[in-house]
Amino acid sequence: MSSASNAKPVLQGVNIKPRKGVQKATAKFEPTVFRDALIGVISSAAPGNLDDLSVKLDAAGNSLEYRRYAETLFEILIAGRLLAPGGTFLEDGTSASPFSIFEAQDDLPSIKKYVDVFHKLMRRYKYLQRGFEDTVMNLLQYINKFPAEDTNKLAIATGLFCSSGLATLSVLSVLFKEHLVKEGISLLFVTTVFKTYLIDQSVDQFGLNLHKAGMGDRLLDFFPPNKRDEDSFARHFEAEDMKQLVNFQNKRQLVMRKESITENVKSLLEEGKLPECIAYLKTQSKDSGLSEPELIPLIWAGVMASVDWGTRVDQIDNQILKQVHFYSKLLGTFCTSPKTEIALMQTIQINFYEDARFMKQYRAVAQLLYKNDVLSESAVLYWAEKGSKTQGRTVFMNQMEPFIQWLKNASDEEDSEDEE
Repeated sequence: MSSASNAKPVLQGVNIKPRKGVQKATAKFEPTVFRDALIGVISSAAPGNLDDLSVKLDAAGNSLEYRRYAETLFEILIAGRLLAPGGTFLEDGTSASPFSIFEAQDDLPSIKKYVDVFHKLMRRYKYLQRGFEDTVMNLLQYINKFPAEDTNKLAIATGLFCSSGLATLSVLSVLFKEHLVKEGISLLFVTTVFKTYLIDQSVDQFGLNLHKAGMGDRLLDFFPPNKRDEDSFARHFEAEDMKQLVNFQNKRQLVMRKESITENVKSLLEEGKLPECIAYLKTQSKDSGLSEPELIPLIWAGVMASVDWGTRVDQIDNQILKQVHFYSKLLGTFCTSPKTEIALMQTIQINFYEDARFMKQYRAVAQLLYKNDVLSESAVLYWAEKGSKTQGRTVFMNQMEPFIQWLKNASDEEDSEDEE
């Protein structure tokens, strides 16, 4: 067969128009051209009329490529100019935008009005969220190069962005950079951010969002190394009239300390180091200031976590009694008052309620702890009368009834003997 017979037909004199998506993908990236067009839109709004500006920005999204130039868009709306590599502003003879966060008055009410423009724009163009956060993070890493007044405006705006949901607190993660932390720039900035944030949001909501951002345990990391301690944290934020943040940090540190104790108890017991575990807990009791009733739930949690529980019910029934008997010395060492004994019973009650594998063994465990002198008669009777928790109360009270009755009868017999 000849090659001529295999030749494919060719259209002569026809221009095939590429699809719109292909045109955009191959179009030249020109942020300065976009900037000039955007500043033209901003300048066309009535001076000082932010509602008119919002209308103009909304309409411009139909002709300007907001999606492609999202970071350029927000650099202009926040800083008024384009950033050059290294954090300086691009100097090409173009005037700054008449609207930007940096052009606002340096006070909360003024900046809040400017932030409302961002809200309206991003409600209309929801796809801008990612580009917005990226731009904020990019700007924050260069706050040491901005004038102090502009940095403060950016901090207030960032607090408003985060408290209103336009951005997450994760944008602050760039402020962990060593040079910003060491010079105290990060601390100064986040102080303003947090103060602004807490105007509209509770400290509990702040803590939740901080945790979601992966920074729940890192507030101290904003402090310079020579001030990275709890006392410095408290002094700094109390001086800024942010006592609620100090209380939040204290509670968070206490939670972390408790989690650490439980984890260390678990590790020591897994390694078979019971004497070392007791010594460790005595030290922690002294150093942490935790009382016995606060410490005993952590010990119990560590004991339970250290055991590789079986899968069959009969295995677990035998295991729980064996482990409680073995660790009675450990529990008894830190269970020297009725209040602590009741705390232990409440802890076990909640544990067994939450893990149904152990639920039917509550009475057997309580009896064993009583037999091993970890629990006293008075503590068990008090738990039965008014010390039990609501979780599974009916189930556990029914279980404990024979034991409770036995203790009462034994007590009555002793009283009779004393009278005789």
